[in-house]
Amino acid sequence: MSALDHDLDHLFKRLHLAHARRVWRDLVQRAERESWSYGDFLGILAAEEIAHRQQTRLARLSRWAHFPYLKTIDDFNFTYQTSLRLAMLGSALAPDFVTEGRSLIFFGKPGRGKTHLAIAIAYRAIQHGFDAYFTTAATLIDDLSAAFRAGQLAQALPTYTHPAVLVVDEVGYLTYGTDAANMLFHVVNERHRRRRSMIFTTNKLPKAWGRVLHDEDLAHAIVDRVLERGRLFKLDGPSIRTQHLQLDEAINAGSDQDDEVATISGIQWPEFPEPTATPTRSVARLEPPVVVAYGRNAELRHGPGSSRLERGTFAWPADVCAAPVELRSSDLLVLLAGVEVSATRRRRLVRSRVVTADRF
Repeated sequence: MSALDHDLDHLFKRLHLAHARRVWRDLVQRAERESWSYGDFLGILAAEEIAHRQQTRLARLSRWAHFPYLKTIDDFNFTYQTSLRLAMLGSALAPDFVTEGRSLIFFGKPGRGKTHLAIAIAYRAIQHGFDAYFTTAATLIDDLSAAFRAGQLAQALPTYTHPAVLVVDEVGYLTYGTDAANMLFHVVNERHRRRRSMIFTTNKLPKAWGRVLHDEDLAHAIVDRVLERGRLFKLDGPSIRTQHLQLDEAINAGSDQDDEVATISGIQWPEFPEPTATPTRSVARLEPPVVVAYGRNAELRHGPGSSRLERGTFAWPADVCAAPVELRSSDLLVLLAGVEVSATRRRRLVRSRVVTADRF
């Protein structure tokens, strides 16, 4: 290494130009081959240093944000969203979203992409040079509750109040302690006062946060501060996680078989018949159903009414006469089950003798 190289390394080190210190020799050789001017060389060297610093800062802020995974707005599929479009999020993806202290609430059922959008917007803020922090509502509340009991709430709050963008995920998914509203209000009130952006994801409408946080008044104050400079977006459509299984279509469409009436031997027959309303003054005694047969046709008579049985749905004896024949309900069940009545024989009922002690 020549004395000039040693001096340049020392200067780059003192100026904290670590990347320029690593690449300047390669750029000198390229400049000689392509006949760069001194101005071109210095411009490219400065651009290399700036690009490296931006990449390093982006990686560092992304690690510090504690994202569970990295998502961008380009990865989100708006095809299945009927109430949300990319154009509606335009202002949230600009630097003004952070500088003006705006906030968002993403509301919807699980699997609709609420966390994806929250991370994507926070990551875009990082790309604009701001810092962000991701947490769940349960983690935030538990952390601050423990700090409050230990007398260290003031030391724990900056983690959630200092970042330019705070993402609070899964509000309402889990059960919180009785001091949940107090802990969350500390964070929201301080960030609202400092005009710092907040992004919430929830499966509960904001009006239901009072039941979730165990305090209607504080929950109203929290939502009021978030939405003063914020917006509420509802995400619908099918679940992104189970879209390939088409579970939502099956659930929404329902099963037609659930509404069908149960059938016995091809005859529609209610499995659990609806109870018949009877007058309170007198209750009529229900007579057992009787089958009246005429040749190969039959009717089911129950009290004053009757219903005709469909031909081919029961096994009727071939040698039956044309005269009407009455059957009991037990015989009817045998016919509907397809049992040949002529081939059966009724068993004789035998009563067992009861032997008492005085007989011995």
